[in-house]
Amino acid sequence: MIAASISDYRELARRRLPPFLFEYIDGGSYAEQTLHRNTADLAATALRQRVLRDVSAIDLSADLFGSHYAMPVALAPVGLGGLFARRGEVQAARAAQAAGIPFCLSTVGVCPIAEVKAGAPGEIWFQLYMIRDRAFMVTSLDQATAAGCTKLLFTVDLPMLGARYRDYHSGLVGAPGARGDLRRLGQALLHPHWMWDVGMHGRPHTLGNIWPALGGKAGLKDFFRWSGANLDPAITWRDIDWIRQRWKGQLILKGILDAEDAVAAADAGADGIVVSNHGGRQLDGVISAARALPAIAEAVGDRLTVLADGGIRSGLDVVRMLALGARGVLLGRAWAFALAGNGGAGVAHMLALLRAEMSIAMALTGCVKIQDISRNSLQPLDGNP
Repeated sequence: MIAASISDYRELARRRLPPFLFEYIDGGSYAEQTLHRNTADLAATALRQRVLRDVSAIDLSADLFGSHYAMPVALAPVGLGGLFARRGEVQAARAAQAAGIPFCLSTVGVCPIAEVKAGAPGEIWFQLYMIRDRAFMVTSLDQATAAGCTKLLFTVDLPMLGARYRDYHSGLVGAPGARGDLRRLGQALLHPHWMWDVGMHGRPHTLGNIWPALGGKAGLKDFFRWSGANLDPAITWRDIDWIRQRWKGQLILKGILDAEDAVAAADAGADGIVVSNHGGRQLDGVISAARALPAIAEAVGDRLTVLADGGIRSGLDVVRMLALGARGVLLGRAWAFALAGNGGAGVAHMLALLRAEMSIAMALTGCVKIQDISRNSLQPLDGNP
């Protein structure tokens, strides 16, 4: 199968990954209403076609947080990425840097930050959750600083884990002890490409950034037990002050879906926010990022940089998010599917597809530069957010 779109990479990932990993990437929480709203609301956002505008010199480059990128896109933090392909986070980071965009490493990535930085020596962003163990937090921040990270994505919409039923059905979580291990092994054996590439030659399968906190244990069940006990439901804006005091780089709060919270983030000294519902993986039934974005962008104005994620499956979707008020977007499932489908080459190809689609969308909406994309690029229909 030759991938000609991000949807094609989803199908490749479905074929190549054991079900417990594919469902982890693909699924949402509860009945997955918000997961589907993310894509449906973007698809329903109508662009405004313009003609005779001289679009012979399209420029996709953009400045975000004082850095210049080839396009206003970053690879979002995705947990367990190193299980989608051999040392997957390193492969994805290399592809991102070759494309001139940043890669953000998840706290629960398989590859530790030092390995990713060594394999992809360009700019790396780091993502962190609020954990009860403040010593672990300090150590994580110090490691990110030592690796040269200057941008921290701090996830604020995970005081506790959402009810992701697909993970129970697939066997990723729920089945105790050896029974769960055997179920996952059985799935892996039925996917020989993955078993050879990742299962046998992609070790170690430890979650590198939190492995010391797991006491040397490396299994998925150990991780879920640890995260369930250590996510901090008591987090408040005072904890953002605590992070701000200990992190000397730029601070971006990920998981903002309400305009009042966006203003509070600006008041707390954040440099940016990500308008996000965690890809529909946390509170099901909330609005899509596309629906939330315009009011949030209007509420904060130029006080901070507004990014967005959720449901982006094409370059047209990137242009739609920018028109709705984002300065840049994060891709999550898109790069995870591409990585699972064809490793780092898949991520590089996916980004090339995205770039071509953005160029066409900009040309046909009469936008030469990223800065030209605005609410004026949308057709004023009732269906638009």
